[in-house]
Amino acid sequence: MVVVKLRVLAIGPKMPAWVDEAVVEYTKRMPRDLPIEFVPLPLGARGKNADIDRAIAREGDAMLAALRPNERVVALDLSGKAWSTPDLARQLTQWRLDSQDVSLLIGGPDGLDPRCLARADQRWCLSNLTLPHPLVRVLLAEQLYRAWTITQHHPYHK
Repeated sequence: MVVVKLRVLAIGPKMPAWVDEAVVEYTKRMPRDLPIEFVPLPLGARGKNADIDRAIAREGDAMLAALRPNERVVALDLSGKAWSTPDLARQLTQWRLDSQDVSLLIGGPDGLDPRCLARADQRWCLSNLTLPHPLVRVLLAEQLYRAWTITQHHPYHK
C-alpha cells in the first residue's frame, strides 16, 4: 500500500476549539494510506504601523522552510482554478497515482508570499468568497474527506 500524505501548511494563530474538533473529525475519517496533517505556521507581526510586506515575507520563509523537497505544492489562492468537489476527487486520484505527497498552502490575512505561489505546482481557488481562516481549515478538511469518499463510491457524498 502506497501512502500519500496530505499536509496543510496554514499561517495563523491558534484556532478555536470548534475548529480543531472539526478538523480532527474529518482527518480521523481518512484512510491510513491518505492521512491529512495540519501544520500551523506563525503569523507575521501585524498591527498599527506594521510592515505588511515584511510580515508576508516572514510567513513565506516559514512556509518554504516547512515544505519537503519532493512534495507537490498546491497553493490556495484567488488566482487559482476553481475546482468542484468531483474535480477535487479527480485531483486526489491523480496525486495518489503519482505517489507524491502533497502540501496545500493557506496564506495569512494578506495572502501567500509570491515565492510560495512561484513554488506551487498548482493553484486552487477554494472560493471567490472571503472566508475566515477557521472556516477555510474546516472546509478544506471536509472537502478532502468528501473527495476521498467519491473515489471510494462511498454514500457520504450523496
